[in-house]
Amino acid sequence: MLPGWDELADDLHVVSIPMLVPFRGVLEREALLVRGPAGWGELSAFPEYDDHEAARWLASAVEAAWLGWPAAVRQAVPVNATVPAVAADDVAGVLARFPGCTTAKVKVAQDGQVLADDVDRIAAVRSVLGPGGRVRVDANGAWSVEQALTALRALAPFDLEYAEQPCATVAELAALRLALARAGVDVLVAADESVRKAQDPLRVALAGAADVVVLKVAPLAGVRPALAVAEACGLPVVVSSALDTSVGISAGVALAAALPDLPYACGLATTSLMASDVADLLPVDGALPVRAVVPDPDRLVALAAAPDRRAWWVARARRCHALLAESTT
Repeated sequence: MLPGWDELADDLHVVSIPMLVPFRGVLEREALLVRGPAGWGELSAFPEYDDHEAARWLASAVEAAWLGWPAAVRQAVPVNATVPAVAADDVAGVLARFPGCTTAKVKVAQDGQVLADDVDRIAAVRSVLGPGGRVRVDANGAWSVEQALTALRALAPFDLEYAEQPCATVAELAALRLALARAGVDVLVAADESVRKAQDPLRVALAGAADVVVLKVAPLAGVRPALAVAEACGLPVVVSSALDTSVGISAGVALAAALPDLPYACGLATTSLMASDVADLLPVDGALPVRAVVPDPDRLVALAAAPDRRAWWVARARRCHALLAESTT
């Protein structure tokens, strides 16, 4: 399935999109977009990732652009709002960018903030969503087991759906689940950053480290590999983005649409945090439609990255392509 480099590079674009609010330190989101016979694919592995990790993202882009996706079993995918570590007074404004979403994922454990800031933010989210809304928190692995237990005791009264990656390691997640049960704190644990490679979800499940797994298409090398991972681990799945453009988001939607069961809203509405996008794939009544995404040519021009950044991404893609070619021989 891997095209030659010249074919892959024939219709290639690098874009840089400003964020409306900083998100995990990202102020400008860069992505390489490529068009093939089946559509468009995206390579947007974060700059700090090495070539071996980024090569899986390129494999995902190739699947999208040269093969397409499996059949969908649903025509729309419910999505959650994403609330960065903003002040409580700013929560309503952030949630307004996600029309119709009744689930919110809220960032917690931000550097320079304290637990009281998290409590205030979660309280504001609960106030806006009302008692029927669903609220989940994401600590990005920042807490120790003891800190997570303390924090989740304080946040549990807001009726959390689950806590995403409260601790960094699989062993810590397993220990936290046990500590929460012993303390009578009724909060589910979801694994996100612990799931970067195909073998990770099975490891998480076997260790009893999570109640839910969060899967991202690109780090798992595509929709079909991610479907196999979901089946193998046997845990409920939430499909999430990696701060992709709408091209990358459409791959996440394709995965969520193909899953036999989808018990939770998915984290695929993050383009609402961007000042612009290459296309419009936005929530309607709290859900994303299952459809192909074609970038707007004018936006590709307007959002084109600076020449030095384009050169950096093209060189990276070529190295990743060489790695994929080597792995298939």
